[in-house]
Amino acid sequence: MKSFRKELWFETTTRRAFIKITSQIEQALIESKIQEGLVLCNAMHITASVFINDDESGLHNDFEKWLEKLAPERPYSQYDHNGFEDNADGHLKRTIMGREVIIAVTQGRLDLGPWEQIFYGEFDGKRRKRVLIKMIGE
Repeated sequence: MKSFRKELWFETTTRRAFIKITSQIEQALIESKIQEGLVLCNAMHITASVFINDDESGLHNDFEKWLEKLAPERPYSQYDHNGFEDNADGHLKRTIMGREVIIAVTQGRLDLGPWEQIFYGEFDGKRRKRVLIKMIGE
């Protein structure tokens, strides 16, 4: 069995962002030369997420509005966590959107559904963060 590891780095200019990373994971799969196996892709920061959904701007706006209703950024004083930092909402949003995805690899390709794309979700941006890609298979 082969194993492959790669990191992707992001630094957004905004506090929150959704970035499609499907092509970067596909490129890593090519580099790995794995034909059958699994890909784990996870955010390595506690205020960021990796998730799979549709690449549709209206949906991304809906995510933003929904997440802001569930865990509003302001007022910062509403959160016990906020003191040294003001990112409690980012921690909560990450919990809602999830830490990682696992994707099957079949015949050297990501085995995604018809509209599925992989995204990096940033909930406390403006600093460098990474995503781990780990692949195993033959």
